[in-house]
Amino acid sequence: MRMGSEEGSVMASEGDAAPSSGRAQMSAPRAGAARAELTLRDGARVAIEVLDHDDADRLANRGLAAATTEIERALGHREEPVSHHPKIVGRSAPMLALFRMLERIRNSDATVLVLGENGTGKELVARSIHDQSRRGNKPFVATNCSAFNDNLLESELFGHKRGAFTGAVNDKPGLFEVANGGTFFMDEVGDMSPGMQVKLLRVLQEGVFMPVGGTEPKHVDVRIIAATNRDLASMVRQGTFREDLYYRLHVVSVRVPPLRERRDDVPVLVSHFLGKLGKRDKREKLLTPRTLERLVAHEWPGNVRELENEMERLWVLSGDDRVIDEDLLSPAIGKRRAPIAPQPAAEPTAPIATSAEPVTAGPPPSLPDAVETLERRMITEELRRARGNKTKAAEALGISRRNLIRKVQAYGLEDAGKSRPGPRP
Repeated sequence: MRMGSEEGSVMASEGDAAPSSGRAQMSAPRAGAARAELTLRDGARVAIEVLDHDDADRLANRGLAAATTEIERALGHREEPVSHHPKIVGRSAPMLALFRMLERIRNSDATVLVLGENGTGKELVARSIHDQSRRGNKPFVATNCSAFNDNLLESELFGHKRGAFTGAVNDKPGLFEVANGGTFFMDEVGDMSPGMQVKLLRVLQEGVFMPVGGTEPKHVDVRIIAATNRDLASMVRQGTFREDLYYRLHVVSVRVPPLRERRDDVPVLVSHFLGKLGKRDKREKLLTPRTLERLVAHEWPGNVRELENEMERLWVLSGDDRVIDEDLLSPAIGKRRAPIAPQPAAEPTAPIATSAEPVTAGPPPSLPDAVETLERRMITEELRRARGNKTKAAEALGISRRNLIRKVQAYGLEDAGKSRPGPRP
């Protein structure tokens, strides 16, 4: 297969199997060339070789990503998320364990406590539990308990009667009443006050509540799914959460793993989000292998929600480009510095040559000036170590070659790292 691009000519060879998300391997078979290979499921390999180009490594990776997509299309193969619950994406061991738990409770009306960090998809799990249950054709109602103060939350949950308080001009049904016969998902239940915990406990025990300003109790048949990112057991020990309510909520406990514990799912989620965006905008895009490696290596403190936002950002910033390069990644993701190869002990450490002003006594520099000085020194040092090879220096700094060239031009470091001829005898 020969592939053409505006930046160079790319040669690709393909095997007979569907591609996998194997890691690209780079080699340089000849001067000025680069080669990238991807191993397929049955051991066959996709190979890309770029000849005689000053940015061969990057082009080889981009060509590999494009070739893999073309092979997928030719073979009619697409990596689809594996899940018994179609709204949840994942194929890693922690997610398979979660799916098994969800299958066990699908025919039960037991109260479920969903535990997990923010952004892991606790509401998505709650919706899946509801959809797969006998109540799937009944209402699913969700609320966030931390979004209201006590008075508003009581009215939100149990409703109120006309004239119960200033502004209550009409009767209003509460969410428990709206969810009657179905499922009520209560997020951040650990943020409820002790007074509200008592009222919630009565609903769980007896299925009865009193509207604000009402005189007649109301009965409901509602399955409760609660969620929190807090340690309720510790709160019970500290006396900030009722022990009886804790055990009422903790009939069945489901933990949603954070994304850092299921890194195998990052490529699957990336494919899922790119598919959604592509369907919306009626176009296709793909990531270079290096970009995907960076995403897999990230810690993702914001979990799946953060990854989805990052994919939306990359989609927008890449504009009309079909291939998304790593230099578009957010700073927290794209500027993870690669380890620097150790230098031989015999090589003397030369002073760092910079064009920065000498340090003098006086007020401390501003933050932008300090960052610029540090960046200039780091670039100069890596160019010196790489003897002027911008591709090697960019890899050591953890940035793209294109980005490095822009910074070299901005700082006037075109000659940094280049050997200069000595004086003639």
